[in-house]
Amino acid sequence: MSVQVRGSKVAKAKAEISSATIADKGRTPSRKTRRRGKKTSLTMVAVVAAAATPSVLSMQRLFDTSKEVFAHSLPGFVPSPDAVARLSGILNDLKPDDVGIDSNVKYFKHVGPGGPPPVTYLHFYDCPKFSFGIFCLPKSAVIPLHNHPGMTVFSKILFGSMHLKSYDWAKSSPDSNDTALESSDGARLAKVNTDAIFDASSETVVLYPENGGNLHCFTALTPCAVLDVLGPPYNSDDGRDCTYYDESDYTSSSGGDEKYSWLKEVRTTFKMKGIKMPQEFVI
Repeated sequence: MSVQVRGSKVAKAKAEISSATIADKGRTPSRKTRRRGKKTSLTMVAVVAAAATPSVLSMQRLFDTSKEVFAHSLPGFVPSPDAVARLSGILNDLKPDDVGIDSNVKYFKHVGPGGPPPVTYLHFYDCPKFSFGIFCLPKSAVIPLHNHPGMTVFSKILFGSMHLKSYDWAKSSPDSNDTALESSDGARLAKVNTDAIFDASSETVVLYPENGGNLHCFTALTPCAVLDVLGPPYNSDDGRDCTYYDESDYTSSSGGDEKYSWLKEVRTTFKMKGIKMPQEFVI
């Protein structure tokens, strides 16, 4: 999914970034194995000496296509319909085995007392044009409602199921007696784009800078993995911070309207651990 790991000026999504060549299940290599310099844990992208495995080929294909689609990426950039279809098709065909993950990996386990389960981001690639990685959500984990300023984002669920709710900023008020798009406390009116459950059988979700559900939140109904490709990436130096929002009901002169909500910027305690993954594809 599409939350930054660098933080935000309004609300910082704190993330611990560590370098990792493997994502393991908590196993510890034996002393003999360590002496030989071998790794016994699951690799995120399997590598066989002098040969490209199917998982490496899949990641290379994803990288190459993303690089082409976002070659001219700038804030507000929208790929052509053909480019959107091409990258979406590749993501639709991806399976967990292609990226070397399954629900048994420790990042999908809820450990620790109380509180929401932690979210982990497996960060594969980042450049000024685009980035991609995998969000790992244990059951009941939540990525709060947040925005994607000037971005186009492709999201594909690799396994599991989640509830997705998304909004776009309202262009007009549904209430003919009140045309205000901003409340007295600074909240903005937004219209619901999506409010549904998605799983691995669902096709890639694409959101755009001005529509398609640019503001969204995820709630994991089961352990689930979501691969995100987004361009351009968050960049606080360029004013593209990740902002978080609280929702409140919208009431028109004729009563409530579930298709609209007031969204107000908030600070957040949301934390996410970032793991820097090896780049086994050719850049």
